[in-house]
Amino acid sequence: MNLGIAGRKAIVCASSRGLGKACALALAEAGVEVVINGRDPQRLETTAAEIASLTGAKVVAVAADLATPEGQKALLAACPQPDILVNNNGGPPMRDFRDLTRQQMIDGVIANMVVAVELIQQVIDPMKARKFGRIVNITSSSVKAPLAGLDLSSGARAGLTAFLAGIARTVADSNVTINNILPGAFATDRLQGVLTKLAEQKGIDMAAAADLRRSTIPAKRFGEPAEFGAACAFLCSAPAGYITGQNLLIDGGTFATAF
Repeated sequence: MNLGIAGRKAIVCASSRGLGKACALALAEAGVEVVINGRDPQRLETTAAEIASLTGAKVVAVAADLATPEGQKALLAACPQPDILVNNNGGPPMRDFRDLTRQQMIDGVIANMVVAVELIQQVIDPMKARKFGRIVNITSSSVKAPLAGLDLSSGARAGLTAFLAGIARTVADSNVTINNILPGAFATDRLQGVLTKLAEQKGIDMAAAADLRRSTIPAKRFGEPAEFGAACAFLCSAPAGYITGQNLLIDGGTFATAF
């Protein structure tokens, strides 16, 4: 399928590995110039070289902490007027809500809500002026089905979802869309952290923890990052212009609902 976005420019946040990297790769395969981001310069450069080698696309690496104004400035200096913005950030580690300090809660909301809003503030009007824009926010299935221990992550991402729901409707007439993808259990480093906690709680080894987690998924497997990247690329495509304000849940059928 021709996604109709070859030659476009994209920023993909937190994309040196995991689901962010998968999104950057899928966009590069569609002919998009991609700016990737992370805080580990060495890992980031390795990822940039890998994506460029696999796709032939132009890939620019920006090592920066996007929770800071300086980090955001560096990112937008590399791509001042992106056609596509994929917001992504790692969530806080599993922790009993009783143990959360005020500063940890503030940091979690900044990382998983405020940064995305701030970046959208800076790119949305130029997108409207050009009559093309695709914004995809990677949130979590826990927005729909909260998990104890991930309360801060769930709350901040749910806040982002609600914050942007009305905004999405105000820019749709300019061919600018805002959508969210809600991943379930994907084979990433993040999942390894969840499985480690599960193994500790149950007193079992990692293999048994993985089997236990898989048993709760109707698909009986973990998602592959490439599957997630393909979904992201489609939402960023020209044919997806009539899809906005939506939450695409990709969890192998775990969340049981008819609607």
